Amino acid sequence: MSGRQRIVIVVGTRPEAIKLAPVVRELQRTRWAAPVLLTTGQHGPVVRSTLACFGLRPEAELAPPAGAGGTAGTGPVTELTAGLLSALGDRLRAPAVHAVLVQGDTSSALAGAMAAFFAKIPVVHVEAGLRSGDVRSPFPEEAHRRMIAELSDLHLAPTRAARRNLLAEGVAADRIVVTGNTVIDAVVAASRSPRPRTVSGLRGIAADSAPLVVVTAHRRENWGAPIRRVGRAVATLSRQYPDVTFVVAAHMNPSVRTAIEESLRGLPNVHLPGPIPYDAFARLLSRSVLAITDSGGIQEEAAAFGLPILVTRDNTERTEGIDSGLARLVGTDETEIVAAAEKEFAREGVLDAGKPVLPFPRPNPYGDGRAARRCAAACGWLLGLAPRPSDITDQETR
Repeated sequence: MSGRQRIVIVVGTRPEAIKLAPVVRELQRTRWAAPVLLTTGQHGPVVRSTLACFGLRPEAELAPPAGAGGTAGTGPVTELTAGLLSALGDRLRAPAVHAVLVQGDTSSALAGAMAAFFAKIPVVHVEAGLRSGDVRSPFPEEAHRRMIAELSDLHLAPTRAARRNLLAEGVAADRIVVTGNTVIDAVVAASRSPRPRTVSGLRGIAADSAPLVVVTAHRRENWGAPIRRVGRAVATLSRQYPDVTFVVAAHMNPSVRTAIEESLRGLPNVHLPGPIPYDAFARLLSRSVLAITDSGGIQEEAAAFGLPILVTRDNTERTEGIDSGLARLVGTDETEIVAAAEKEFAREGVLDAGKPVLPFPRPNPYGDGRAARRCAAACGWLLGLAPRPSDITDQETR
């Protein structure tokens, strides 16, 4: 490790663990980097188990901050962010850190960027430049990523659209590298795991040839009545399509989980397995015919398999999926969700007798599976230790 540059990678949530794991692995392969994987406790022990899917363990772990407790921020965002900032500030004081790498738009990412900025350490932002256009939606993520952009020294944009957003905000072009999205690297690798972990609530699905629909719901702005409407829509679809299997992947927050599941218990073709390990979830996506979700990450992950997505939100920062036709915004109105799913089933031929229930091949607007390699190279370039990587081209996102 002597002479290597110490890069702290801040991971607070399950999506951050997924998207940063490939970057950590690439940094470990370099001759110049000494990556330090630091977990903040924002999502509790699920982060450690997610990292384990990629053969990684954190080198440093913070105690769960106020407002976290493993339930994805049930407390006030102010308490969560303040606790994270204080703990990260203490951790970055010594020994010397040459760069801090954060991902996306969580409270952990914002606190990591702020703590690094205050310590005069260069900030690298993975998945930079996503914008919904409404600072209050998604809340608080849209505000987080805009603030992180102001503090970042290197912006690793997943797509050319994200690059355009950054340029429009005055970010210098020579501080932006278009890398593709690291989640494509992660989900493809996880879906090919030779021994994915089994989930008791999903036994039998692997051998089941029925068309499969994956459902998730967790966005803070959808808590309460909107998530209940999503649950009722899925219940309606399950009754209309008894030959389709629905898997509702639970969120860690028990209140969120209860809200979507209350309409679904007892339905024979609906599975409520609880939290699903990432490698098992990736396998589910790879063999599904439709995803219904308010998750930003799943919008990208589904694209790796050409999987159509119904986005239960009023807007999305993942506009590439909308533009490509893979994703459709449907909001949380029950009638709209049901009608959109019916159209997708008809378009995909899901219920055609004798037809394979596999997604049609479609261009993937989010990358080519080599984003992590570009991210690691860009970190080396920032520190003067490697050449600047080339931006991903439009052809490489096909």
